[in-house]
Amino acid sequence: MKTSRLPARLKPLYALAKKARKNSHSPYSGCKVGAAILLTNGKVFSGCNVENSSYGATVCAERGAIQTAVAAEGKIKIAQIVVVTDSSPPWLPCALCRQVISEFAAKSPGGDIPVHCTNLEGDAISTTFLALYPGLFSPEELRAGQSRA
Repeated sequence: MKTSRLPARLKPLYALAKKARKNSHSPYSGCKVGAAILLTNGKVFSGCNVENSSYGATVCAERGAIQTAVAAEGKIKIAQIVVVTDSSPPWLPCALCRQVISEFAAKSPGGDIPVHCTNLEGDAISTTFLALYPGLFSPEELRAGQSRA
């Protein structure tokens, strides 16, 4: 995917994600990641990756931000996501994060939300969630499967 510069209107989300990244607990990979999510109600939450020696217990920054938002707000809808790493090009959310995002992504008129993956140099990959995760498994598919059972 092509990198560009992060739009100026996203600088507050970027700053929050960058600040969260500093708190990353990443003694195994050394890869610090921060994320900030903007909800449809205008509230913003951040998270950082928290690694564990039992790798399956590791929580990514995106999921940490979502879990914090759910704990504070209950039902949430994500309007936009900014992720900050120190990689070049910037990393995209992993498959687990994409699945969790799909549960809480607001359904805009186009059925999609913006996802901006950035690094410390200011490079950005700006895309949409559905471009990252086509054919997602959503609550609708689960309900449809239950109705056929």
